[in-house]
Amino acid sequence: MNNTKWTSLNLTFGALFVALTAIGANITSIAPFLVVGGVPITLQTFFAVLAGLVLGSRLGAFSMLVYMVLGLAGAPVFAHFKGGISTILSPTFGFILSFILVAYIAGKIIEQKRSYKMYIVAGLIGMTINYILGTNWMYAAYLFWFEAPADLTYSMVWMWMIAPLPKDIIISILAGMFAFRLSKQGITSNKFISNRRIV
Repeated sequence: MNNTKWTSLNLTFGALFVALTAIGANITSIAPFLVVGGVPITLQTFFAVLAGLVLGSRLGAFSMLVYMVLGLAGAPVFAHFKGGISTILSPTFGFILSFILVAYIAGKIIEQKRSYKMYIVAGLIGMTINYILGTNWMYAAYLFWFEAPADLTYSMVWMWMIAPLPKDIIISILAGMFAFRLSKQGITSNKFISNRRIV
């Protein structure tokens, strides 16, 4: 059967992305000038995409799983330094949950074909997954277990996502560009995938 053997280097890089995602969630606390027009420029999606592109699908997804579990365990790694199991009921938890799938799919795309174009495409597909899962979770949360704004509609929830969309498109493209440059320096998911073995 397939068995993935991760070395200490793999786990170190995975832990690095857990830390970077936590920092990205609260980057405006460090750099308040990153609030543009009242919209905070968080970098969680950037690092979730980058995790998949750099670490590969499995290790990238695992690092995002660790990030989520760490936050649910109470560590203040989510946006606004929040954490705890109650976060599951938050309307925005779907975005956090999506990071696992974002990293996995972005990594899978690059594992199939490596080119500058595919790095960009993988970044944008990752962002799309983040929006689809996160926005639908938000709508369900307001519909079933969270106090909904008056006259809430499905289209209204999607309208809320228009404000951060340009930012997320840009950072997803930048994630693809940056990951491609890293691959040219030998920092690529191949380095981590190569540690797999068949037993």
